[in-house]
Amino acid sequence: MISVALAYYNGGKYIEKQLYSILGQLGPEDEIVLSVDRASDGSAELLERMARDDGRIRLLEGPGLGVVKNFEYAISACRGEIIFLSDQDDLWIENKVKKVMRAFDNSGVDVVLHNAELIDADEVLQCGATMFDYRQSRTGLLKNLMKNSYVGCCMAFRSRIRPVILPIPDSMYMHDYWIGTAGEMLGGTGLLRECLIRYRRHEENVTEMKHGSVAFMIKKRISMLRCLRILKKRVRVFCREQNNL
Repeated sequence: MISVALAYYNGGKYIEKQLYSILGQLGPEDEIVLSVDRASDGSAELLERMARDDGRIRLLEGPGLGVVKNFEYAISACRGEIIFLSDQDDLWIENKVKKVMRAFDNSGVDVVLHNAELIDADEVLQCGATMFDYRQSRTGLLKNLMKNSYVGCCMAFRSRIRPVILPIPDSMYMHDYWIGTAGEMLGGTGLLRECLIRYRRHEENVTEMKHGSVAFMIKKRISMLRCLRILKKRVRVFCREQNNL
């Protein structure tokens, strides 16, 4: 069974196309766990109608504590063996699910990251550059501490590692970096260089492509290093328990 964890906040402008691009790739037993922090833009009726029309969509009332905690809540409710992360405004490219699942089968890794095309609000391809081009994406703990490659909407992971991932520390404000780094510590994160979503860039995006100020970046790295100590402890406990099974 496959689960898709989708954190939602007033995303009515693009959500219908996003959901249809996902549903066409799921089997009858799969699910989209859609955690709704807010739908005050008039999209509540649309979400409810789509959930009625397709029982694979599960609507949950989100915690209302921001995007990281909303994703955490959606992930905690997933029932599938593989959990895909999804934003509310992108488009999945045909056969994304099959190709990611094949990567899990062939590699044995716990986390897979794939590439993405960049489009604007009107779905026009931007400059021919990909997400991996912009982020110089590759694996490695030091590389991703300095410049994060892990973008949640391009990621999937095995549900068995949730004891490592959850709960996400309050001071960790990038759930995708946290999950990708967990994969690194557990034996490696797999990279697929093929573009498997169209990543929509518009004025309402939560994720920025630019760096903040120097002071902000230093503060961010210190917070990340503190959180990594927590992650290392969880990984040690998890591996010890797995070895004792």
